[in-house]
Amino acid sequence: MKLIIQIPCYNEAGTLEVALNDLPKKLDGVDEIEYLIINDGSHDNTVEVARKWGVHHVVNFRQNKGLAKGFMAGLDGCLAHGADIIVNTDADNQYRGEDIALLIKPILDGEADMVIGARPIDETEHFSFVKKKLQHFGSWVVRKASHTDIPDAPSGFRALSREAAMRMNVINDYTYTLETIVQAGREKIAITSVPIHTNPELRPSRLFHSIWGYVKKSVLTILRAYMMYKPLMSFALLSVPTTAVGLGIGVRFLFFVARGNGSGHIQSLILACTLIIIGFLTFMIGLMADVISSNRKILQDVQYHVKRMEYAKSEAPGKGGKKEKEGEVLYFSPHIDGDAAAQ
Repeated sequence: MKLIIQIPCYNEAGTLEVALNDLPKKLDGVDEIEYLIINDGSHDNTVEVARKWGVHHVVNFRQNKGLAKGFMAGLDGCLAHGADIIVNTDADNQYRGEDIALLIKPILDGEADMVIGARPIDETEHFSFVKKKLQHFGSWVVRKASHTDIPDAPSGFRALSREAAMRMNVINDYTYTLETIVQAGREKIAITSVPIHTNPELRPSRLFHSIWGYVKKSVLTILRAYMMYKPLMSFALLSVPTTAVGLGIGVRFLFFVARGNGSGHIQSLILACTLIIIGFLTFMIGLMADVISSNRKILQDVQYHVKRMEYAKSEAPGKGGKKEKEGEVLYFSPHIDGDAAAQ
């Protein structure tokens, strides 16, 4: 059983070594542990810190691509190097390395393929009151959209089995945390959560430039993910208000016609017809989107089987990139982004 712990990094030279030192070197049920960082276009000496510490692999972007693409590139790299379990954690040492044992236990026991670490949000001192409430509300929205019971949806501390990692697809450029939960819930991937602890804050969060900016992007991410997996329901709900209002105005017009006053309410007839047509077209767009969604599921299944064949050939050390001497850094060029270069 091989575990690879991946850490997305963007200018993390000041905190990366602290995070790496906190990671476990041995775990029950795991035969081999390796470490991978995603260098997301860092301008400092993040890679040098990782090399000096002795990480096994580095996924390297020439310029910053964002957390979502970095996460997916990391999964790609971990799969290519034979990971049976992948753990994602942060470079600012927000999460405790000792909790990785708790995180991977449901996967080792065969109970889940994806595990989210649930932080004690209400007890986290560096979270403001507003941030705590928004975290709870956002997690509630994700639970409703995904049909899961994950209490801390924005948590980046998570473990995935090899099967779950091969099925993951992140479309948005902002963050992977919310979309992957919606995807797991809608695609019937076994997902659960475990309570974890957090460390004191080493630096401010870079995902929260402003509270309302985060809320706006998170809402759009959730809506987009929900519409991707439930397009017919989404467009049907959008069509209901205009259709209902149009029918109401149409009934009103018929009432006046029955009383012999229809000639003075032609505008109502035009408005009613316009609204009903808009509602009908919106529903038809939902039907087309549902067909497209069915094709997407077929493509995802094809992608999954291609990954199984590809990564089955890549499990030997050194496949997918140039492996230097043992203990040095591997620069891996992920398939999902041509701008990530082998050095």
